[in-house]
Amino acid sequence: MIELLVVIAIIGLISSVVLSSLNTARLKSRTVRSIQDMRELQKALEFYYDAHGSYPSSLGGSGSWDGLHTCWGDASSDWIPGLVPTYISSLPHSPNNSGACDNNYIYNSNGVDYKLIWHNPEDCDAVQRQYSQLVDPLRTCWAYGFWTPGAVSF
Repeated sequence: MIELLVVIAIIGLISSVVLSSLNTARLKSRTVRSIQDMRELQKALEFYYDAHGSYPSSLGGSGSWDGLHTCWGDASSDWIPGLVPTYISSLPHSPNNSGACDNNYIYNSNGVDYKLIWHNPEDCDAVQRQYSQLVDPLRTCWAYGFWTPGAVSF
């Protein structure tokens, strides 16, 4: 009977370690995916700029943070107007699949400059360690992404 209890305790310990490792791997995977999504968007924005001489303006105008879900601008499935389908097949959703307005990719542009960030990401500390150049200087560990030099203060 004691041997059986010891075996059950060992199995429980091993399964908790495995589940913890899986959660860490999932988090890292979502972080990598978010960076890849935003890099693809960055490329599409540059192609758009080459064709039109400006970046797509935010739906709500300059100062508006647009996204699929956003608290600070227009929420729309076409949150960066004019990119789909010519420059990118579809606008990505943040990998956490959150419907919360402060937990998604958001975009702000005045046509001359843009800032594209994942606001309130899941593991900003890890991004800060590995990809420090992507951390938004105005929102340290609240956001990371890509922007033009003139949009640093957005």
